[in-house]
Formats: sequence, C-alpha cells, structure tokens
Amino acid sequence: MKRRQHRHLLPLAFSLALTASGVVRAEEAAPPAAHAEAPAGHAEAPAGHGETPAPAEAEAPAAAHGAATSTAEALPVVPQDDGGDTVPYKMLRSLQFVQDSVVLGDHSASEMQRFMLGTIDKRLRAVDPAVFDDDRNVDAALIYAMSGGNPQTLEYLVARDVNGYFDNRVTDILRKYLSGKGLLVAKTLVDTAEEYKDKKIGPYLALVGGNVTIAKSPEEALKLYDLARLNAPGTIIEEAALRRSVAICVDKGLVDQGLQYSQRYIRRFLHSPYASQFADLFVKLLVDHDHDVKPDDVIGILSFMDEARQREIYLRIARAAAIAGKGELARMAAGRAQALSGDNNNAFGALADFYGGMAAIPTDKIDTAARDISTIADKALSPRDQILRAAARSVAEQVLRQPDAASLTQGSANTPDGQEASSEQAAGGGSAGEGAVPDAMPSAGSQSADLQNTDPAFSSFVTSSRSQLDEIDGLLNKESN
Repeated sequence: MKRRQHRHLLPLAFSLALTASGVVRAEEAAPPAAHAEAPAGHAEAPAGHGETPAPAEAEAPAAAHGAATSTAEALPVVPQDDGGDTVPYKMLRSLQFVQDSVVLGDHSASEMQRFMLGTIDKRLRAVDPAVFDDDRNVDAALIYAMSGGNPQTLEYLVARDVNGYFDNRVTDILRKYLSGKGLLVAKTLVDTAEEYKDKKIGPYLALVGGNVTIAKSPEEALKLYDLARLNAPGTIIEEAALRRSVAICVDKGLVDQGLQYSQRYIRRFLHSPYASQFADLFVKLLVDHDHDVKPDDVIGILSFMDEARQREIYLRIARAAAIAGKGELARMAAGRAQALSGDNNNAFGALADFYGGMAAIPTDKIDTAARDISTIADKALSPRDQILRAAARSVAEQVLRQPDAASLTQGSANTPDGQEASSEQAAGGGSAGEGAVPDAMPSAGSQSADLQNTDPAFSSFVTSSRSQLDEIDGLLNKESN
C-alpha cells in the first residue's frame, strides 16, 4: 500500500519540481507537440497505432528500469544543474521511469507521461546548444524522438547543429522513420542498430529496426527485437519487443517460439495496458495452430496469471476455437473456464457452458448440445454471442430435421401409376413401334435441360455445382500462374 501511495504522488511531485526549477517557460519555447504518440498509419510506425513507442534505458537508476521500488527515495527527482536549468538527460530519466511504470501496471502514470513529453519538448527547444557537449544530452534528444516525442523537435535541433553534435547517420535514419519512410533506410538502420547495440540508444534503434524490417524480413525483425529486449530488461522496450515478437510468430507459424515469448510476456507485463493486444495474439496463436499446441503447455503458461485473468483467457480461447471449428481446443478451454468459475450458476459458468456446447455442435452429441445452448438465458450472453447462438441453432435444426418424404421420390420418372418406362423409351425420349427406326437420341445438353425444367431441385443443384467448379478452376489458374 505504501508503494501505491508514493506512485500516485508522481504527478504532484513532478509538477512541483519542474515548476520550481523554471523548466516550463512558455515565452522561450516553441509550441509543444500536438501529439504525445508516435506517428501511425505506416507499417514501420514506432508503436503501431495509438501507443507510445518503447523507450530504452539512458543512465536511469536500477529502480527506474525494473519493478518499481517501495521507498520514497525511488521516486524520480528532477535535479538541477549548476545554472538552475534541468538538463535533458536528467529529465529523460523521469520520462523513462514513468513509461516503465505504465507497462508495469501503474496506469495512473499515463497522464504524467504526456506531461513529461510536452515538458521535454519545450526544454529541448529552449536549451543552450552548448548543453550537447555532453553526449548524454545528445542521446536524450534522440531517445525522446523515439519515445513518442514531437518529430519536429528533432528537425529543429538538427537544423541548428552547427558543431556536429548529432551523428548524421542516426538523425537521417530517424527523420525518415518518423516521417513514414523507414523502408528507404532499412539496411542502414539494421547496421546502425548493431553498431550502437552497447550504447544508450541501442535498444531504441533495435526496436525501430524491427518495426521497419518486419514486413520484408520477419526473421531479421525477431533478431532485432531480441536485441532490444535483452539490452533493456523490465522496460517498455522489452514489453513492445515481446508483444511484436508474438505477432510475428502468429503470422509465420512459429509455435514453439511464440509460446516462449508469451510466457515471458505474461510473467513480466501481465498488468500492461497493452496486455489485451497480447491476449488477442496469444489466442490466435493457439487457435490457428491448435494441432501443434499441447494443452499442458497452455495450462502451464496461463498458470502465471491470477484465476480471474486465466478464466477470461480460457473463455476467449473457447469462443474463438468454437467458431473456427476446433472442437478439441474449445472443449478443453471451456472445461478449464468452468473449473475456474466455481459455481456454474454465475455468468462465467454460463459462458463456459455455452462455448462448450458450441464446440459439440459438429459432433454426434449435437442434439444434446443444441438443447443445452438453448437453455442459457439471453441476459447471460452478449449481443454477439446471442447471434452466435442463433446461428448454432439454425445449423442444429438443419442437421436434426427429418428428411422430407417428397424428396425421396425426386429421381422418379413422370410415368403413369403402375407403369415403368422401358429402356428404349428412356433412351429415345418416347415410344417407338417395333421395328421402327427411333428418332435421333437427344444430346446430353437437352437431357439436362429437360431434367432442369421438370425438377427445380435438380436445377438448383446443377447451378450450385457449376458455380463451385468455376471457383475451383479460377483458384487453380491463379496457382498455376
């Protein structure tokens, strides 16, 4: 409890420290960034869509890059230099602490993150260029740009860098990346990430490199994500790298690696605000590759969660597997969810019963399954699940419906009662006198036309079959090309 109290004091502590140091000087600074998130809308965006990209370690104390400590001394204090102004690299420490706190579960720090990004933006625009004599401040400016900061601020600093403080290779890469043109410098970015791997900006460049190369070379992206997370353990960088590694494993069918990354993510970042995105990827990995996943592996990975979260994930697995027709996986997940729900009379127990019944629809227990899902109250199901139940009912009714007696006689010829058409009549299309020369036999096309005219069911069957054959021919042609 003491830890939580200290961490909730972060906004107040930062506000007081920054105000006292005179950092926020609107008359000296350019307008702050209009956003506190990375550019979105292109494949190599630093943080996907709507999330802040993962930052890396920049001389932060140990407590700022692992689990948050429980002492008041662990709170980031914005220190001052001899001139009374806060230097960029010290301000960056505070931003890193806040961002790491968010993915470790302190969602109240999100507002402070936006405040810090805006404050650092103003400071970088107002700072004396001589401050960049210290390489730590150069790294801080680059890290800020890769941490959801204003891209225009990097442009501002580079344009005024008359002393060559910034590495032109790095700034050129970042400017293209942040403007959505990262693919133009993909090769250079990979090489630069390797060169700077032991520097403060190394994990950031590795993460950015993975984002750029993921479309063309997922294997290379995995290597870069591994480099990023190993050099910045316990930080938002590791969180992003693990989550994106799972996404690659899902797309490429790398089941064993995907399960390993998933276990690491659950053990470290279960309380991250991006954990829901991870859960979607994890469920997709299991459902898409159910034959390659052992139930014991799933149970072992999810055992690191508390029971409430386990139950939620199992329910999601059961639903997705039931829809995809993966009955064995759906029944396993539904059974685990039922066991974790305790009393089956509660809402979670009802959902587990529903998904378990859905999984039994394609089996020989369809009659029991249809009856069971019909007994579940509407209020226990979401609107989407109510639609799903209606579809399952329709399928079950079609399967269980007794055949129509009239359909059994559809193949009978239209002949008078008690008479059978002779083989000559059937072949010749009419009666012929003995010794008479029969008319020319009708073509197969005319026979088909006659049958279609006399039997609507047959006509529908032929039309549907032809449509399917045309689709198959089209697919074969595409594959051959």
